[in-house]
Amino acid sequence: MIMAIQRKWTPAEADNWTKEDWLTIILSPLAYIALSLGVGLSLLMLWQGYLLLGIGIVLTVLMHWVIDPKLKMISSEYEKQQKKYLEELEQSVRWED
Repeated sequence: MIMAIQRKWTPAEADNWTKEDWLTIILSPLAYIALSLGVGLSLLMLWQGYLLLGIGIVLTVLMHWVIDPKLKMISSEYEKQQKKYLEELEQSVRWED
């Protein structure tokens, strides 16, 4: 499964919905639930809480590993477009000829 996860993206590829997005959609609520229950049960000193907390941490790290390269590519492309837009805007509003 790990080898099937794409880690290198072009800006156009990163902007489309892929299996990595769907995997993250599944992992996200599972990690949230496991972390929430894990913290609560750990505060009650129950062994199930520590187990759920560990599972929640692993799911969170896995989710970050899956989606982070895609989000970084989208973010860097957005920053480039924003910089270009601001430069064009600055040129258009200058008082100089």
